Amino acid sequence: MTGYTSFDVAHLGNVELLTPVFEESLWFFRDLLAMRVVAETSSAGTKSAYLRTWDEYQLYTVKLTASADAGVGRTTFRATSQEALERRVAAIEATGLGIGWEDGEVGTGPTYSFRDPDGHLLGIYYETERYVATDDKPALKNQASAFPGRGVNARRLDHINFLAKDVVANGEFVAQALCGRESERIRLDDGGYAAWWFHFNNKSYDIVYSDDWLKHGNRLHHVAFAPDTREDILKAADIFLENGIHIESGPHKHAINQTFFLYVWEPGGNRIELANAGARLLLDPDSPVVEWSQEERRKGQAWGMKTIETFHTHGTPNVSQ
Repeated sequence: MTGYTSFDVAHLGNVELLTPVFEESLWFFRDLLAMRVVAETSSAGTKSAYLRTWDEYQLYTVKLTASADAGVGRTTFRATSQEALERRVAAIEATGLGIGWEDGEVGTGPTYSFRDPDGHLLGIYYETERYVATDDKPALKNQASAFPGRGVNARRLDHINFLAKDVVANGEFVAQALCGRESERIRLDDGGYAAWWFHFNNKSYDIVYSDDWLKHGNRLHHVAFAPDTREDILKAADIFLENGIHIESGPHKHAINQTFFLYVWEPGGNRIELANAGARLLLDPDSPVVEWSQEERRKGQAWGMKTIETFHTHGTPNVSQ
C-alpha cells in the first residue's frame, strides 16, 4: 500500500475507556498512573471522569466512563488544520461509515463521529483548548504541567490497539480515510495480516489492528501510555506488584517497533500498556514498511520471550468463544 503521505491527522487525541468498577479504575489512573482529574460529568445516571497525563497539551487524555462491561468507547484523533479536518470528513463519508457532527467534550471543538469496519466508535476534530496549569505550574515553560513525581508518572498517551475481525479491512480504512501510514505488519502464511501498525507523524505507531481470535468484533486489545525511560517501566512493575494490579506480561522488549513494554490489567479489566521507551522514530518520509512472517513472529519478543496465550485471547469486553 503506497501513496498515503498526507499529514492531515496530527495524532491520537483521546480515548474513552469503559469500566464496570468505576471507583477502582479511577484510583488506578489517578493514583497509580498519576493522572489529574480535570472534569467530572454525570448523564442519565452514568458518570464519567476526564483525566490528563502530566505533559498532555490538551485538557484531557482519557475519559473514564462507568459501564456494565469494560471496553472502549469513542477514540478520537486531532486533525492538523480545519482544512485537513474537512478533507478527512469527506473521505470518511465516502466510505459510508460516517455518523455525523457532535459537540466536542471538555475543551475539544466540533467532532465528526464515525465507525471503522469493525464497529469501533471513532471521532476526528481540530479545535482544542490548551491546558493552563494553575497549582501544578511547571518549572520549565515548555512543559504542560509539573512533573507529578509519584506513581508511574505517565507522560502522554502513546497508541491504541484494537482487536478486529478483519485486520486488512480496518487497516485499509485507516489508510484511505485517515491517511494513516504503515510502519510494520505481520503477514499470515495463508494471506492477510495478523496485525498492522499505522502512524500519523514521526512516531512509529498511533493505531494498531490485531486479529481477534474470537472474531467478536468491536473490542479493545490495549491502550498505551508513555513514561520517560525504561527505568520508569521497571519501577511501574514494582508499583503494580505492591498495589495488587495483575501484571500480564513484561517488562520485555518488542521486536516490532522495538518498544520496551509492560502489560497490566486495570481493575475494570482493560489491558493497559506502559511503553515506548526505546521505540524508534520514523523521520524518513519514505520509510519502507517492515513486514514480518509468521515464522519470524513465532520466535517471540526481541529477547526471545514467548508471547503469552492471553495476549491473543483477552480483550474487552470479555466474551466467550
